[in-house]
Amino acid sequence: MMPSSTPAPDSSRAHESHRPLRRLTARGRGEAHRTATPLELLFDLCFVVAVAQAGIQLVHAVAEGHAGEGILDYAMVFFAIWWAWMNFTWFASAYDNDDVLYRAATLIQIAGVLVLAAGISRAFEDHEFLAVWLGYAIMRVALAAQWLRAALSSEGAERTTALRYAGGVLLCQIGWLGLVVLPEGARPWVFLVMVVVEMCVPPYAEKDRPTSWHPRHIAERYGLFTIIVLGETIAAATIAVKTGIDESDELGELLPIATGGLLIIFAAWWIYFAVPIHGHLRSNRQAFLWGYGHYLVFASAAAIGAGLEVAVEQAIGKAHISTLAASAAVTLPTALYLLTVWALHSRHYKIGIAQQLVLPTAALLVICCTFLGGWAVLAAGLVSTLTVAVGVTLTARTTGHEDRQPVRAPVA
Repeated sequence: MMPSSTPAPDSSRAHESHRPLRRLTARGRGEAHRTATPLELLFDLCFVVAVAQAGIQLVHAVAEGHAGEGILDYAMVFFAIWWAWMNFTWFASAYDNDDVLYRAATLIQIAGVLVLAAGISRAFEDHEFLAVWLGYAIMRVALAAQWLRAALSSEGAERTTALRYAGGVLLCQIGWLGLVVLPEGARPWVFLVMVVVEMCVPPYAEKDRPTSWHPRHIAERYGLFTIIVLGETIAAATIAVKTGIDESDELGELLPIATGGLLIIFAAWWIYFAVPIHGHLRSNRQAFLWGYGHYLVFASAAAIGAGLEVAVEQAIGKAHISTLAASAAVTLPTALYLLTVWALHSRHYKIGIAQQLVLPTAALLVICCTFLGGWAVLAAGLVSTLTVAVGVTLTARTTGHEDRQPVRAPVA
């Protein structure tokens, strides 16, 4: 599916820019200087509050020996956070007119994620999803209202797309009630079914006319959220190490974890931003696969921070798990992050088998580090750092080889 042609911004948009209420019309995909807005940055920061709460509860579950149950709850809660964030991001890329109603609807969505964040602890501890559902409902109803505004301001296929989005969002919200009213044993199945249904809404809504999302803007938005999630990971790990130092004299055991964790996060940032991914987002097919895949990128990045907290708690004797389990809490999400970034980002820009194998090989080596006991996190950090070094070296060699190639005269 190829992107539709959209009109370039004209003087009428500039003329309306000072009005408090404006028609919610599509923006041009070819707009120059399209960047994230202050409202979008506030939106991201508030969503990371919910990400942090999910990470805290994952730490408690894993540290108490309930890893399987904790990972399932984490996957469910994180999907709600990520999907609401992603849907707003793509809508804003196509329709952000920054008027009073648009800002108010966005702020309502922010309030919704804060309600969701407040209910995360009960979702993990008591399997009570009412507050999570309510917060999600607030966000989704506000987004549906935005799509209805877009429908009122458009006609033809564009209006049909907007109405499909609004109807799909509202119908899905009814389905999510199953997490509240059905028995606990049925909830994982409700979750799996509703995930599939939710993810079918955008392809169905845009099958006749794609929305005019902006490739550079989308790439920047995802990159900024990745940075914020990695920042939250650093903050969580720093607090865990500080607490460990305050409560224990085992500095020798904490230092390798802190060093290895920092190296992992630095490498995670470097690897993600090594390629200009906006050039790959040329159609809805590519964009949907790339955007959906970021569930694993964001979830694994946040889980690295939770794993570092678990490793610290195990090192000072507060976690009731083995060293192997604590190490796996760091190495497994790190390996998942490396593989996912390779699948979504890097493989599209790597030249030759050597470059293509760097990240998959690194992921395998990080998993092997799990079995190194108290040195597992440090070893994983060193592997991640070496991965960056090897990638930079191979890229430099390829670039240097291309620069040395003789320039051939064009053939007539």
